[in-house]
Amino acid sequence: MQKPAPLGFGLGLRPIYYPDILEHRPPVDWFEILSENYMVPGGKPLTMLDRIRADYPIVMHGVSMSIASTAPLDFDYLAALKSLADRVEPAWISDHLCWTGVHGLNLHDLLPIPYTREALDHVVGRISRVQDYLGRRIAIENVSSYVTFAESEMDEWTFVEELAERADCMLLFDVNNVFVSAFNHDFDPLAFIRGVKPERVVQMHLAGHSSCGTHKIDTHDEPVCDEVWTLYAEACKRFPGVSTMIERDDNFPPFAELVAELDHARAIAADPAQAQPAEVMA
Repeated sequence: MQKPAPLGFGLGLRPIYYPDILEHRPPVDWFEILSENYMVPGGKPLTMLDRIRADYPIVMHGVSMSIASTAPLDFDYLAALKSLADRVEPAWISDHLCWTGVHGLNLHDLLPIPYTREALDHVVGRISRVQDYLGRRIAIENVSSYVTFAESEMDEWTFVEELAERADCMLLFDVNNVFVSAFNHDFDPLAFIRGVKPERVVQMHLAGHSSCGTHKIDTHDEPVCDEVWTLYAEACKRFPGVSTMIERDDNFPPFAELVAELDHARAIAADPAQAQPAEVMA
């Protein structure tokens, strides 16, 4: 598979930061949009996106494809997604390895699946249909999870790796999600990194999370923690040169703080030794 050209280091495009971006053209290489926020005709969101798209490459990231659901694929949703892609011309489109609803109900959460052969066959077929409809490969992201299934027949990374090969799709490797899931389910996060082939990984996510003692929750409302930076350094060794971005969805800091955090990601990617050694499971 020929991967798209790397974009460098980006941020999630959030409305609170529109003025900072439009007035100052910050040193950010690209922006990732939440696709659903712009899948409406006209209005301020599309106007802002068009202006920012004139100066920066864009990646589209969705939360509602529900690629692992047993409900039929929503072709109204896919038609709107394709229309937005025609307008934005994104470097790529991504969504999550999860289900978000069934029987016409959207639960507005990224829900986990059992890692079984049956589930693998099901999701591979659905990704293939989506890619045929969109006329392009998509990237699939590993999600954070809080429960496991007794029925699972393989590790998550084995499932993800085989999924990418069989569906001929790309992967979005979320470093924070690996850390959160590893803590919650007591597995070695380095095993996840080693279990995924670099050829399929086109993007990495970094984010903060909330620690609740016995478990961690992927909340995107805190700075990236030291342990995730350490894990990111290991991911950079495994996936060198891969486009990286930071997600922030709540408790928004001044934009300059996010840019500084992104500069730290640049520094680690250039020299992974800049991430101080730490117990990634701490």
